[in-house]
Amino acid sequence: MTYIPRLKQEYRDRVISALTEEFGYKNVMQVPKLEKIVVSRGVGAAVSDKKLVDYAVEELTKITGQKAVATISKKDVASFKLRKGMPIGAKVTLRGEKMYEFLDRLVTSSLPRVRDFSGIKSNGFDGRGNYNLGIVEQIIFPEIDIDKVNKIAGFDITFVTSAETDKEAKSLLSELGLPFKKN
Repeated sequence: MTYIPRLKQEYRDRVISALTEEFGYKNVMQVPKLEKIVVSRGVGAAVSDKKLVDYAVEELTKITGQKAVATISKKDVASFKLRKGMPIGAKVTLRGEKMYEFLDRLVTSSLPRVRDFSGIKSNGFDGRGNYNLGIVEQIIFPEIDIDKVNKIAGFDITFVTSAETDKEAKSLLSELGLPFKKN
C-alpha cells in the first residue's frame, strides 16, 4: 500500500462529489483540481548582501520540504542598483504529494498560529481561478526555529487551479480547508 496524503484522499472522497453537486458537472474530469502551489519570496536587500538570498532559499526549503531555487533579475534597474542576472529572491513550485502535504500543514498548523487570525481574504483571486496569499511572517511555520531567524520576512503563496472561474476556485480551496473570511 502506498502513502496518499490526507488532503488528496479527502479531495477524492468528498471534495469531488461536493463540487459536482454545487456546480452540476457532468464528468469527473470537469471538476477543478489544485495543479500546483508556488511559494516565492523577494529579497530586496539582496542587491547589497548576496547571503540574504541563501537564507531565503534555506528557509523556503525548510518550510516546503522541497529544494528552493534562487530567482534572478531579468533586466537592469539603475535606481535600485540592480543588474541583469543578479539573484533577488527564491521560489519553490510544489506539485503532487508535496503540494498536498504543504497545504495540509499550512491549514492545520501554520495559519492558526497567526496572531488575531480571523480567516484569509477572499479578494486574492486573479479572474482565471488562481489565488494569491501573502504571509507576513515566516515564523508561523513550526519548521522555522525563531532563534535562528536573522530577519522577519514574508512571502507569497500562489494556488494554481484548473478552475475556469474564481467562484469555482474559491469553492475548491474552501473544500480543501482554506479558512476564508465570511463577508
